Parts: sequence; C-alpha cells; structure tokens
Amino acid sequence: MSVRTAELLMALLLTAASIALMFKSAELNIGWVKDRGPGAGAWPFWLSTIMLLSCLAILWRWFRGTSEESRSDAPYVTQKTLYLVGTVVLALVALLVGTQYIGLYLSLVVFMLFFLRIMGRHSWTLTLILSLATPVVIFGFFEWALQIPLPKGMSEPLFYPIYDLMY
Repeated sequence: MSVRTAELLMALLLTAASIALMFKSAELNIGWVKDRGPGAGAWPFWLSTIMLLSCLAILWRWFRGTSEESRSDAPYVTQKTLYLVGTVVLALVALLVGTQYIGLYLSLVVFMLFFLRIMGRHSWTLTLILSLATPVVIFGFFEWALQIPLPKGMSEPLFYPIYDLMY
C-alpha cells in the first residue's frame, strides 16, 4: 500500500467515525442547559465536527494532490517498520500478560529492561536506573499518594512489609 492510498483510507475512516460520533453525541443534549452550561453531548459533538472538517480538508487536499503525501507512491510501511511495530506490540502484550500473573511492577521492570537495553540500546547504567526507579515512582504515586492499588499478581506478598510501613 502506498502513502497516497493510506492517507485516503485513513481520511475516509476518520470521516465515518466523526459522523458516527456526531450522531451518537446528538442523542444527548448538545445545546446549552440553563443554569448548568453545555449539555452532555456538546463537547463530543463539536469535537467530532472539528474532526470531520479536518478530514474533509485532508480529502480535498488528497483529490487536488496538493500535499506531499497525496502524491507519494512510496510504500506506507517498510519491512523494518513492520518489524519494529510488531516487536512493540508483542512487548506490550507480554507486559499485559505479565501484569496478570506476576503483577504490574515486576512486569514493568522486565518491559523497561527490554525496551531500554535491547530496543533502545541504552547503557546498562541508564537501563537499570530507569527500570528500577519507574515502578517505585508509580508505586509511590498510585499506592501511597492516591491509595489506588494496582495489580500485583503472585508478587503481592513481597509488598506486605511496605504496606506495614505505609499504614
């Protein structure tokens, strides 16, 4: 598929989505509610309208051939890009599956080790610092500050001493 074809397909898809969102938003009140402000459907409706107008502008430029993308016959996705995107998708799936079984924090350590060291080719120092600091910061923010527990899977007993200090 060429860049030109991908631009057309995406503009058409987003145009259809914009129209669908406008109709769905219009099921709610899209006008002004006295003494309350805009109705529940106002923001989604007008944002969808702006998105529709943007898509129509893209389609107009595509038909006229005025943008570089609308004239490009270059491949939209190269083999290297497909490999990178596939790797990212698999890594994210592994993160989600790992969250279910070993918990978010340990899964995040493994995910960041993979991404920073293997995908990003960063130094071991930076990789270890960020891979260990990120889950600690997320734990502090969600579990301690907001008191919103995140999934810990079978690693939860490791957190009992920390809970004793917190509560």
